[in-house]
Amino acid sequence: MLTASEIERMFSRTDGSYVFARWSRPICPVVFGVQDETLVIMKSAIEAVCIAVGHRTDELDPELGSNLMMFFFSDWEELRAVPDLDQMIPQLENVVDRLVVAQANQYRAFRFDDQGAIQACFVFLRVDEALQQLGADSLALSQAVQAMFLWSQEAFKNRSPLAVLDNGTTVMRPEIAALLRAGYDPVMPACAKDASHALRLAARIEGAQ
Repeated sequence: MLTASEIERMFSRTDGSYVFARWSRPICPVVFGVQDETLVIMKSAIEAVCIAVGHRTDELDPELGSNLMMFFFSDWEELRAVPDLDQMIPQLENVVDRLVVAQANQYRAFRFDDQGAIQACFVFLRVDEALQQLGADSLALSQAVQAMFLWSQEAFKNRSPLAVLDNGTTVMRPEIAALLRAGYDPVMPACAKDASHALRLAARIEGAQ
């Protein structure tokens, strides 16, 4: 079980501030750059995570159509050619430059509504050797988990949100699943900027044991 201090670190920015956000609307995913079978796996993973934590998916968002957009490609430079992407990702040219220098293989950008809840999420995956070594199921589940909250950059830097069972099945780590369920509890806020929120999450996890 995660402690309040561990939870706080998972939502703390590099400047030390605490920022938590979750979706308050159904997630309506679309996936670009993959074959049909991979598309099914990605959408199924998102649906499975939502069901597990008490959230919902849908076909269309009334404002945006699709509000979780996932892009698969082989080179960051390809982003510069995507029509109108600069309207979704502020300072796109600078973002691409940083990702190229860092040799990153994934990037997520979030948009928020007036209450601070997640309104949209854009996921970009450069399929390098590291991602190719992951099975489609593991990659899909990992990305689904990372799109559910506004996690800190350090949240999964040293440890994956997933675990592999003895039979080879990949699942969410129990403590991450418990944290997601606590965060999506209807009594909890969709956005929080005070670290005391981590104490509330820890209390809900403990109460559910």
